[in-house]
Amino acid sequence: MSYRISFRTVVAALALACCLASSTRAMAKIKVVASLTDLGSIAAAVGGDQVEVKTIARPQSDPHHVEVLPSYMVSVSKARLYLKVGLMLDQWADQIIDGSRNNKVEILDCSAHIIPLEVPTTRVDGRQGDVHPNGNPHYWLDPRNGGIVARDIAAALGRIDPAHEVEFRQRAETFAKECEDSRVDGVARIAALPNRTMITYHASWVYFAEAVAMEVPGHVEPVPGIPPTGGHLQELVDLIRQRQIPVLLQEPYYSQDAPEFLARQTGIRVIKASPSCDSAQPDSYLAHFNKLIAEIVGS
Repeated sequence: MSYRISFRTVVAALALACCLASSTRAMAKIKVVASLTDLGSIAAAVGGDQVEVKTIARPQSDPHHVEVLPSYMVSVSKARLYLKVGLMLDQWADQIIDGSRNNKVEILDCSAHIIPLEVPTTRVDGRQGDVHPNGNPHYWLDPRNGGIVARDIAAALGRIDPAHEVEFRQRAETFAKECEDSRVDGVARIAALPNRTMITYHASWVYFAEAVAMEVPGHVEPVPGIPPTGGHLQELVDLIRQRQIPVLLQEPYYSQDAPEFLARQTGIRVIKASPSCDSAQPDSYLAHFNKLIAEIVGS
């Protein structure tokens, strides 16, 4: 009798151990690393409890230039999915991925299905400044593109975890609808303004402007990546006065000297705003868009 009980106990223990191991595998989260908080936020919204997201570039820093740290390579060495911006913005990501020595990580170029704006029609050289030959890479600032990225992330996560593929796709569709709802609301709020023009420091905001039907007739930089000259600033002063442009959007990592000069000369309202959201929380991406709208309309 004691032998029979002992045997049954062993069998039960083994069965329990197998169940626990299977449960642990089922509960293991997909580790995702994203170049930007914006992509990370979208991944968190689509992945839900099935993902663990880390990001590289800080939202208050220039995403074109990121110092590659060993800790970034360690994060990617444990990841199943890396989310690149693409369009030659985050070329530094290649060094991180190579340094991770993780040949199993899937790399998703989130620009793959984006229709880029400002694609050069002539040969690109240094005289045009920091121009991206495949088009402007700041596409995430249009919520419609956020929906496109969400669907691509859902497909990638589904390849990694087929058991949750339907959930990923459903969340992506829900997120895409929320993106469009926010954009439509933003268009309505901007449409109520008497003047729907703005100046920007860098060409970061062209997708945002198109998404909400705003016009950007000038930039503080005469060409991307080149500081303004005195002559260019005077041209902007004349333009702002002539068209009564009310708002200047400035990224936090550029000098405030030129925007402050323009504000003194014309009274234009300077809004310091990062093109990226504060964190990779699921609601951060759309919260950032809605905050930008609120700041522009002054509410």
